[in-house]
Amino acid sequence: MDPPHKERRSPENGPSSARPCCSSLKMFLMALSFAYFAKALSGSYMKSTITQLERRFDIPSYLIGVIDGSFEIGNLLVIAFVSYFGAKLHRPKIIAIGCLLMSLGTFLIALPHFIIGRYTFETSIRSSVNSSSNLSPCPARPSDLATGPSPTSGPSSGCEHESRLSMWIYVFLGNILRGIGETPVQPLGISYIDDHALEENAAFYIGCVQTISVVGPVFGYILGSVCAKIYVDVGFVNMESISITPGDARWVGAWWLGYLIAGLITLLSAVPFWFLPKSLPLPERRLAKYSPERTSFIKDSPLLEHKYQADEPANFLEMAKDFLPTLRSLLGNPVYFLYLCVTIIQFNSLIGMVTYKPKYIEQHYGQSASKANFLMGVINIPAVALGMFSGGVIMKKFKLSIMGAAKFALGTSLLGYFLSLFFFAMGCENASVAGITRSYNGTESLYKVDSPLWASCNTNCKCPETGWDPVCGENGLTYVSPCLAGCRTSHGSGMDTVFEQCSCIAVGNHTASAGQCNNRDSCHRVFPYFLALSVITSFIISLGGTPGYMLLIRCIRPQLKSLALGFHTLTTRTLAGIPAPIYFGAIIDTTCLKWGQKKCGGRGACRIYNTTAYRIAYLGLTLGLRTASFFLCILGLVVLRRHVQRQERNTLANGGTGAAAGELQALRKEENNSCNSDQCPRTADYDPERETRL
Repeated sequence: MDPPHKERRSPENGPSSARPCCSSLKMFLMALSFAYFAKALSGSYMKSTITQLERRFDIPSYLIGVIDGSFEIGNLLVIAFVSYFGAKLHRPKIIAIGCLLMSLGTFLIALPHFIIGRYTFETSIRSSVNSSSNLSPCPARPSDLATGPSPTSGPSSGCEHESRLSMWIYVFLGNILRGIGETPVQPLGISYIDDHALEENAAFYIGCVQTISVVGPVFGYILGSVCAKIYVDVGFVNMESISITPGDARWVGAWWLGYLIAGLITLLSAVPFWFLPKSLPLPERRLAKYSPERTSFIKDSPLLEHKYQADEPANFLEMAKDFLPTLRSLLGNPVYFLYLCVTIIQFNSLIGMVTYKPKYIEQHYGQSASKANFLMGVINIPAVALGMFSGGVIMKKFKLSIMGAAKFALGTSLLGYFLSLFFFAMGCENASVAGITRSYNGTESLYKVDSPLWASCNTNCKCPETGWDPVCGENGLTYVSPCLAGCRTSHGSGMDTVFEQCSCIAVGNHTASAGQCNNRDSCHRVFPYFLALSVITSFIISLGGTPGYMLLIRCIRPQLKSLALGFHTLTTRTLAGIPAPIYFGAIIDTTCLKWGQKKCGGRGACRIYNTTAYRIAYLGLTLGLRTASFFLCILGLVVLRRHVQRQERNTLANGGTGAAAGELQALRKEENNSCNSDQCPRTADYDPERETRL
């Protein structure tokens, strides 16, 4: 064995091993923080592009849910393999390979933009004044309608190309590859820090890395906001010919541009890991904290050698034989099992809500995708981060016991739940669209899904019902197209086009202007209150995040901590991360009133929703899941109280020594904070400081 390095004092770690160790650890911390930032940025950007992908590929919301859940699928494919074997290999290089795969997956998501052709949309608006002397919105044949501002290759060739492979498959596969690449970053990165940092610094380092991971989504949503303002084919078409605005249901932003930026950032995050060592010398102060016998045990123990020395792996068959009994013992803990059930239900509610919240803001309050993403990144995400940090501060300041942490987490969740009920009162009226939400005379409510759009005023016009080219009449009513409004002539170009002699508009000059009517004033008035309540509820619910996580760590035996955390991650991703976006999207699809039509036939993306039904479905499902979780929370609180009382009785019966005292310390460490190392009995395989450090 090489002679130990002499201790040197550094301002960060105090007396430690040689300076190269500290330098390498700092490099690893910087590299891991950047990797966390990159993966969080690309993940949040994916959620910010939901409506853009729906419109670009003409797919319903449930398919977007499948695409969003594919990240978890990729993660689960390799998580067991990486978690077990990755710790025994060169961890920095495994992380570098993961970042490289994430980057390739992100680039693959953007690939369809470069092979699918230009985006076209239905429009009856002339791109310039000189393009036509007199364009009639009421044509003799449906084929006379313009199909978009850009030329296409022809319907037959386009359909043949589309029938071979749906372009959203590339996005699906790219997101799976992202999930595979993300797998080693967290477990191997955190374990590397835990192995090589001093005890008193490890928690601080891990906290810094986790904080950076919260900053990533802020920039991800801001990037989504910027890209959503830019037209999808910017640089390839004449922007003066684009006759729609970012608030239009047909608008598609430059979704692909953000993936190229995120992919490049992720690729750069892989570079530093290639130059980091497989392991670092163990700081001597860390070994000095243990007795000589304990130090010898650490160095010689086959169970801990991979943690401190990264030597030869343990026998795989022996570990496999112990796996099922250990898992059975873990799930036999009623507190852990109930906690697992509660978090699965609440994660379903949380993931479904976060995935479709920007879309909810767009559809319900009439905001553009750019503004919805900006608000998510600048207001909601920081509120969540502040809540999680404040929860940890409160837990430390008031020295909450395991029961105190459980009660605090339940209390904040209940308070946030009751405040969330006010969202039902912050509703908006449906947009007034002739033939869909209102009759053509504007007096009768319809709310019919894909209802016939014919009326006596437009029977002489041969209009396609499948298109979506809205115009706003003088009467304040939106019509699906100028043809269905019965308009005979038009003048002007672009967004200044005015349609005249509209037989369905029986007031004024019988004219209509391009775009939907913006007459939902009550929505604009209530929207600031919705934002304020959203920030408050996000902060309050997040307050219980840190105490809830500490409850997970403390309710189990120290020997089962790693398995408990890994199994918790596995089950929540399998039973919440994958299905929640799919069934949330499927339920949202049921509230659609007008579906778009693909150019080759078949149902495309939704153009307009029943906002009342949307609000009830989205909020009802979110709060309904949380309601179900509270029944299990109360049961878990009762079981936890009995568990703590039983441990106290066992400790008294055993004279306050042995394993029972050790487990009680794990459960109530904060209450016994005054104990020092000479007064508190410990078992050979238990170290309370290591138990609660994470």
